[in-house]
Amino acid sequence: MNIKKHIPNLLTLANLLCGTIATIAAVNSDYLTAALFVVLGIVFDFFDGFAARIFKVSGELGKQLDSLADMVTSGVVPGIIVFKMLTEYNVGSFSFPSYLPYIGLLLTLGACYRLANFNIDERQSDSFIGIPTPAMSLFVIALPLIPVYSENQFFIDLVQNNYFLIGVALVLTYLMNAEIPLFSLKLKSFGLKENALKYVFLLLSVILLISLEIIAIPAIIILYVCLSIGSNIAAKK
Repeated sequence: MNIKKHIPNLLTLANLLCGTIATIAAVNSDYLTAALFVVLGIVFDFFDGFAARIFKVSGELGKQLDSLADMVTSGVVPGIIVFKMLTEYNVGSFSFPSYLPYIGLLLTLGACYRLANFNIDERQSDSFIGIPTPAMSLFVIALPLIPVYSENQFFIDLVQNNYFLIGVALVLTYLMNAEIPLFSLKLKSFGLKENALKYVFLLLSVILLISLEIIAIPAIIILYVCLSIGSNIAAKK
């Protein structure tokens, strides 16, 4: 029995387990636990592909398992989190209909469509078209933590605003499936010239983390999109 060939799939299943635990935590409004297990699941998601390349055991089964696990960790969980936030912040709000929180589940639908499309899109082997679902998920899981771990009242009020949350759900759903080329963080070499954009992104991300703390997580995702769009415009010129 070749144990090595099963390691990537076991890591993928670990991602799914983390996503399942995060789902339970999100339903119970335990946003910190949900966030921790989403991050852990994304780590497993990174290493399953890494292990598949190291052991040279990539295949169709692993590809499908990877998308199914991501669907839970980076699809179901963020949808539930926005649903719960809209439910909680809708209390006492003026004229918001009872179906409003379900708008958050657009993230789950958008993630499902993106993951299915990703599996058949041969253009996304070395880069991405549209925001990857893990990036979307990281953006969302940080939102309910801002009122707890940040003292910046502007951002606290912002993430507790239903209009903002609806806008986040709509924009992220669109960006996941938009025809916007985004650079990949995978390094094929460590050369400065060919990786300049990635190094700039990583440096700015560290600066944001130090200066903004928890607020930096959604800010880094916005930075990632802006740098990608800027790079695309520069390449066309």
